[in-house]
Amino acid sequence: GAKVNPMHWLIEFFLFFILMVAALVGLKVRNLLAAVVTMNVFSFMTAAILVSLGAIDVAFTEVVVGAGAVGVFSIIAIHLTSMRTRD
Repeated sequence: GAKVNPMHWLIEFFLFFILMVAALVGLKVRNLLAAVVTMNVFSFMTAAILVSLGAIDVAFTEVVVGAGAVGVFSIIAIHLTSMRTRD
């Protein structure tokens, strides 16, 4: 059978851990701009996991759309409104 590199699993686990931390921080933070930044980190970690799985084209699309366009539009929307939540 094919040999599996144990370092590959460690890297994927580390990326997945950062992905989960970014998701939880993005949901709990009160500053909307910080939430957008952590969601961009989430998107980049998703792309990194996709690259590690060999889906480079999907990872590129995730970076361009998920972190790029959505992040920029979210930051513009926050600056046009207020920086903090009301609750």
